[in-house]
Amino acid sequence: MRFFFSFIFMLLSPLVVVAEVSSARLKASYWVNNSAGLDISGLSFCAGRLLAVSDKNSGEIYTLKLRDGDADLVSHLQLDGLGVPEHDEPVSFWEAFKELFRPADELDFEGVSCDGSTIYLVSEHYNRIAVVSDQGKASWQEYLWSPAAKSQGYLQKANASSEGLVKAGDVFWVAMEREPRGLLKLNSSGGASVFSLPSVAGLDFRGRSEDLTGLDYYDGALFTLERNAHAVCRRALPSLKAEWCLDYHALEVSPERVYEETRYGKGEGLAVNQQGIFVVLDNNNVGRALAPDDKRALLLHLAFPRDNQ
Repeated sequence: MRFFFSFIFMLLSPLVVVAEVSSARLKASYWVNNSAGLDISGLSFCAGRLLAVSDKNSGEIYTLKLRDGDADLVSHLQLDGLGVPEHDEPVSFWEAFKELFRPADELDFEGVSCDGSTIYLVSEHYNRIAVVSDQGKASWQEYLWSPAAKSQGYLQKANASSEGLVKAGDVFWVAMEREPRGLLKLNSSGGASVFSLPSVAGLDFRGRSEDLTGLDYYDGALFTLERNAHAVCRRALPSLKAEWCLDYHALEVSPERVYEETRYGKGEGLAVNQQGIFVVLDNNNVGRALAPDDKRALLLHLAFPRDNQ
């Protein structure tokens, strides 16, 4: 009887979604050469290239070139003229204090997206979007959206704020990582709206914080990377309700892929195209369990559910 009422509650609750959660099928995996120590943090398909950013290098955008068994991380663009954004929003005493222990030029890029030849990056350090031309000329987008999010209880923790970015038509979506996690929608005139993310019955965050670390837009839907559940979900717009989710936990912790430290999930970057779903693991410079000196990132290529048949 208790199970029955719990089930009815989940069906009626607007914040809990009953969606199919299935085990992901691996199409391919790649050890990423030249990635040790960089902590790859964002992915995006742009003009046929798979672009990547690092939260340890604020001056460069990379391309991932895939081949059998592994991939090469190579430079795509050097950023020119970005600098440090001015503090043009109120800063609390606690925020100012924390800044004393963090170099101002560590921009901490956590997401990348594009529109034509223009590339967009999101800085977790400053919760701002950078605009990059195809020649590498970079500037900060004028819109300020973090005050709207902070006023509603988001972006409250250092190193747990802006974690993903995607441009979908004329709007941007920003993933806000955790405690609480959420989504911010930025329209073409700079207006910001904040949304909680409907939970999915069947996703297991294993007692860790419910988080959100990557975004992409494909086939009319928003895809979310839910790291501590080791899952990717396809979410309908505008409801944000999950249509289905893929659980890749078994792939991440398999003996041939698992890293030495496994307390938290490591999925950081998400890119989706007609070939499937790509998830890059940020291993925080931790070595593989089978080869501790190998500290390369891992890229997983997952099949869509319809391809699992």
